Amino acid sequence: MLTSLKGSWCLILGASSGMGRATALAMAKEGANIFGVHFGTAAQQEEADELVAELRATGVQVSFHNCNAASKQTRAELVPVLAELAGPEGVRVLLHSLAFGSLLPFLPQEGQEDVITPRQMDMTVDVMGHSLVYWVRDLYVAGLLPRGAKVFALTSRGDGRVMPSYGAVSAAKSALASHVRQLAVELAPSGVSVNALRAGLTLTPALLRIPGSEGLAQYATDSNPHGRLTVPEDVAEAVVMLSATDSSWMTGNVIDVDGGEGLV
Repeated sequence: MLTSLKGSWCLILGASSGMGRATALAMAKEGANIFGVHFGTAAQQEEADELVAELRATGVQVSFHNCNAASKQTRAELVPVLAELAGPEGVRVLLHSLAFGSLLPFLPQEGQEDVITPRQMDMTVDVMGHSLVYWVRDLYVAGLLPRGAKVFALTSRGDGRVMPSYGAVSAAKSALASHVRQLAVELAPSGVSVNALRAGLTLTPALLRIPGSEGLAQYATDSNPHGRLTVPEDVAEAVVMLSATDSSWMTGNVIDVDGGEGLV
């Protein structure tokens, strides 16, 4: 049975750009209140402020915070704030859309002697993978994940493919999928579903930092059955659709949102 999202709360980690931004707008249009966490410079803060204004124009409540979403201190500070705003109904949707990691090879390459360090490897997997577990756990302990709540993590085809300098991010995506499965099983008795959405190639700021991204984008455009790249709004639409039910029966999956890109 479908249910209204109006008046519910949506927590978005990585809310100011890309798929996080598109999801915030899509959920707000459905009447969901938005609690956003982002991490940016002063220039990026201006973009976040513009997004907040656009969200508030839809008539929903908005609470944005510029801080490191992967930090334990951030969770300790923000979870009580979110609890006060959301009240006993808790958080309907958690979207984990953190894309910050190191893009360096494991071994020295010709013309590229820099290699990834242990610190960079640990940071990448922690931010893009492990932080999902810590946020879900803190929300669960705080009683903010009611029956029917939805947890979404964003992954990519890089979880199973090798690309130049993408090794640490690929490891993080693989860890993320494992965490989704484990959390899905542990949260099943609570009626909370946990899934990963694997978007097709999307021109986000994170993608543009990957070496050779222009070539990857052209190949994906040419091979996608729809004749175009995935856009953030495609992912946002999937989040809205999957959130509009109290069922937790679809859980523990990696769901492709790619227009059939992975089929060819």
